[in-house]
Amino acid sequence: MPAPDFSLPDQDQKIHTLTDYRGKWVVIYFYPKDDTPGCTKEACSFRDAAEEFKKLGVTVFGISKDPVSSHSKFAGKHHLNFPLLADTSKDTIKAYGAWGQKKFMGREFEGTLRMTVVINPDGDIFKVYDQVNPLTHTAEVLRDLRSVLISE
Repeated sequence: MPAPDFSLPDQDQKIHTLTDYRGKWVVIYFYPKDDTPGCTKEACSFRDAAEEFKKLGVTVFGISKDPVSSHSKFAGKHHLNFPLLADTSKDTIKAYGAWGQKKFMGREFEGTLRMTVVINPDGDIFKVYDQVNPLTHTAEVLRDLRSVLISE
């Protein structure tokens, strides 16, 4: 299935368009909110594994509905070394199915679901992770990518 295209600004206001990454593996992780405990753990985990993703030739993006200014503070505070894309319209989040019903402290509301999508070099969705543990998820994605990329 083709991955929905997008053009979104990162924390430095640089626009990233998915079609610009055709020919490369791409990991997009969707997260609810900058600088919250789970989102910080997940972002720092991707930060710490950046060299491993780079060795595999994989580009990583984080996407949330937070604005560029929030992403800039979050990235600076935690020394994040990959683009955080601002989807304030939620169009991309919804196109990937990362918007939906959530429960927190007994109340239900709509919000960004913590999920990850891996896109292959042809621009197709290769794998979707919809049950994400922020503490172990990055290692899981790396393991899965290594099993595919190292055998190629």
